[in-house]
Amino acid sequence: MKTKVLLGNIQFWILLFFVIRLIGITNPPLETSHNWRQCTGLMVARNFYEVDSNILYPRVDDNQGESGIIGMEFPTMNYFHYLLALLFGYTHWYGRLLNLIVSSLGLLFFSKLLDRLGFPRKMVFASTIALAVSIWFTFSRKTMPDTYCISFIFIALYVLFKYLDSGRLLYLIAYILIASFAVLSKIPAIMYLIFVIPITFCKKLELKRRVFSVVTTTIPVVLCFLWYFKWNMYLMEQYGTWYNHGKPLMEGIGDVCVHWKETLDNFYFDAFKGYLFFIVGLYGLVVMAIRKERLLWMIVLLFSLIFGGYICKSSYCFYDQNYYIIPYVPIMAVVVGYALSELPKQWLFVNILAVCSIESIVNQQHDFFIHGRDRYKISLETIADSISKPSDLIMINGGENPQLLYLSHRKGWTCTTEQMTDNEFVRHAVSKGCKYAFVDKRLASNSTNMIEQQVYEDEHFYIFQLSANDGKD
Repeated sequence: MKTKVLLGNIQFWILLFFVIRLIGITNPPLETSHNWRQCTGLMVARNFYEVDSNILYPRVDDNQGESGIIGMEFPTMNYFHYLLALLFGYTHWYGRLLNLIVSSLGLLFFSKLLDRLGFPRKMVFASTIALAVSIWFTFSRKTMPDTYCISFIFIALYVLFKYLDSGRLLYLIAYILIASFAVLSKIPAIMYLIFVIPITFCKKLELKRRVFSVVTTTIPVVLCFLWYFKWNMYLMEQYGTWYNHGKPLMEGIGDVCVHWKETLDNFYFDAFKGYLFFIVGLYGLVVMAIRKERLLWMIVLLFSLIFGGYICKSSYCFYDQNYYIIPYVPIMAVVVGYALSELPKQWLFVNILAVCSIESIVNQQHDFFIHGRDRYKISLETIADSISKPSDLIMINGGENPQLLYLSHRKGWTCTTEQMTDNEFVRHAVSKGCKYAFVDKRLASNSTNMIEQQVYEDEHFYIFQLSANDGKD
């Protein structure tokens, strides 16, 4: 009996998934999925530690001989990483652990929110499990703010309900702070603030509390606007570097329509890293329609409307990068949880939830391990230290992926092999202070003929010393 109660306790499962995701938590960012995005964030954290700790001026290593200051999401995760480094010294996996802790708390408060809204216990359990094993399963242990920011908005909304129930000012202040933290950490979290609007029409709640809830919600919205559309624009104008500010809405709609198959793939496979949960969700939508579940439909339609605008604004990034679906996955998980809770037999509920969860986990297990073919990259910093000083600028043929530059613990240029053979490109880099060219043999051919003054070669890398004459005809 005790075992049955334990297995039905969502906190037990959240803790279990936390422990499972500790597997390989200290791995360097060498996994296939989005190592580039993790390396960018790790650069920011390491530069807070080594260069400048001003949170308003995040900077990356691919600085092309300039400051490296970049417009990006408000770097809360990276700054927490930096604070840990102050205490224990810098190491990359603090970022993974920070995200895992916050995202596990996000699952807990997701379940608490559903419970607070009055949904059945079985539905809350199934929805939380579905979210836990979705794309959330692996991205919650990457040094990326996607599950991190959504987790904070769940905590904020739960705290808001505590204020609405009790009227205590402390809860309202906490809501403002946590919601601001969430939407600044990454802008998609702001979409969940749409659920504050229905509160204004809930006559069961005290009018003053409803008004305060809506009015104070403008604070995180304004802060988000100031950071992303004022300060980031200033950084872009002053320093010339910016991640992605999307496309005009109509242009984005056109892109999404052309690439509708890739866009849908994010929903029917990437959201849950499998097809079974998606099929269960479709069944849930049908049952919701038949039984006229108004609250559920309001949640789904309200969020889907705003998420559609986000898809079009994101354009290429949405259908090219699967993690852009993460903000919508909790809504899909709610529909899945409803569908499973409406099954007529308990054994059906348990077995379908188990089979769907296993499919999702199996399709993501590879992300916990590093392929042997990539381990040679770990030695890059040691090699670089044997040839050059940490302050020396380098170029390396990583293409658009800054992974190799990060692992070398150097600053400079991440470029293509073709650019390294371009006289003008090399000449410009040398004029900016570039001293060495690092070449990954796997990404190049005939590299020994590229540049004179070779100073190092092993099985994986060439290194060339550059001089003022390099790049000249």
